[in-house]
Amino acid sequence: MRVLLVEDDRMIGESIEEALRGENYAVDWVRDGHSAELAFSTQSYDLMLLDLGLPKKNGLDVLHHYRKQGGDIPVLVITARDAKASRIEGLDAGADDYLIKPFDIDELMARIRAVLRRHRGHIHSIITHAGVTMNLATHEVTLDGLIVHLSAREFSVLRALLDSGSNVVSKMQLEDKIYGWGDEVESNAIDVYIHHLRKKLGADFIKNVRGVGYKLTAEK
Repeated sequence: MRVLLVEDDRMIGESIEEALRGENYAVDWVRDGHSAELAFSTQSYDLMLLDLGLPKKNGLDVLHHYRKQGGDIPVLVITARDAKASRIEGLDAGADDYLIKPFDIDELMARIRAVLRRHRGHIHSIITHAGVTMNLATHEVTLDGLIVHLSAREFSVLRALLDSGSNVVSKMQLEDKIYGWGDEVESNAIDVYIHHLRKKLGADFIKNVRGVGYKLTAEK
């Protein structure tokens, strides 16, 4: 899952970035409104965390512009503006949730999971497919009830495949999901993660669609 973090405060941004990476999100962090617009116009994201008091272009204008351009990913506003009118304005502008600073990081992570669930039509933080269960809150993966130990990147690849349902996901799409700016991407990294997942979850769990990408096998 790839997140665009738009926050000009260095200490807050570093704290959020560290927490997101600890939860296996890939993170691109920008510090002003113009950089945010450049980022979402050139890169695909699963979520935007958006401060409102930004240099160069304020967050509400960024949000208006993003929705006007047809942007449909969840946007969670993180701001010190706690007035009722500001909350209403942010939600009416297209925000999916609105969190007042200072906030607890654990609450932020829970709200992120909630808006992503709603966006994908999930009720719970648990995804299941063909005997495999992924708990997004605890980062626990089980196969037929037994815990499977995955690395952070393996978890991220599996989550991207589970989120895709029956759709094929290309290697480039998987790379975009799990790597942020500045992360070193080895040419065969996705193939290696897929190989490891097959060893842990079953050789037939992930299907290779030649020349296109990967998909999960259909449930029986």
